[in-house]
Amino acid sequence: MKSILTLCALLTALSVPAAELNQLNDDEKAAGWKLLFNGKDLSGWRQYGKQTPPGEGWQVEDGVLHKIKGKRGGDIITTNKFNDFEIYWEWRIDPKGNNGIKYLVTEQRSGAPGHEYQMIDDEDGGDAGAPKRQTASFYDVLPPVEKKPVKKPGEWNSSRVLIKGNHVEHWLNGAKVLEYELGSEEVKAAVAKSKFKAAPKFGEKIQAHIMLTDHGDAVWLRNVMVRELK
Repeated sequence: MKSILTLCALLTALSVPAAELNQLNDDEKAAGWKLLFNGKDLSGWRQYGKQTPPGEGWQVEDGVLHKIKGKRGGDIITTNKFNDFEIYWEWRIDPKGNNGIKYLVTEQRSGAPGHEYQMIDDEDGGDAGAPKRQTASFYDVLPPVEKKPVKKPGEWNSSRVLIKGNHVEHWLNGAKVLEYELGSEEVKAAVAKSKFKAAPKFGEKIQAHIMLTDHGDAVWLRNVMVRELK
């Protein structure tokens, strides 16, 4: 009987239609969550530094946003800016893949637009040597905890970033893996040792965009949502 129930559960899971992706339930709506990706198109997004829509390297496929490997789509940002907020998304990458989501993004600092939540193959990704360049790090500035619940390339992960005042948290698959304070001495010292040391006001709080990066590798995203915090 157990094997039959397990098979039924599996078949049910496999039969869930793609239309159920990118939907908010009543509790999420009551909590203030809003979709950043509607599962149909890229309304609400534009190319960084331009007023043009995302390039053809970004494609919507069965309710999932796919950045196609080797096809330029450009770094894309939300048309809206955010101050205190929480963002949630689900993602997967190919083996050796590298991508990220950036927050506190400004178009006034093109060389270092924002803080990056790294998404990479920690074992074989080309830029994943140091802990501060691995998945869920504040890229090149602060590392996540050593034992974090990251899944293998090809499997879906869930991530969150929370910004409230100067407080920032990175979450991965339900676990808080990094927290820091914007403008703190710790962050200033870490930025000074990073590739962003010459970027003005990097590591400080600003009202800003959210960015999906185009590093050339493939990435898949779904259930991307945000809520503003009071």
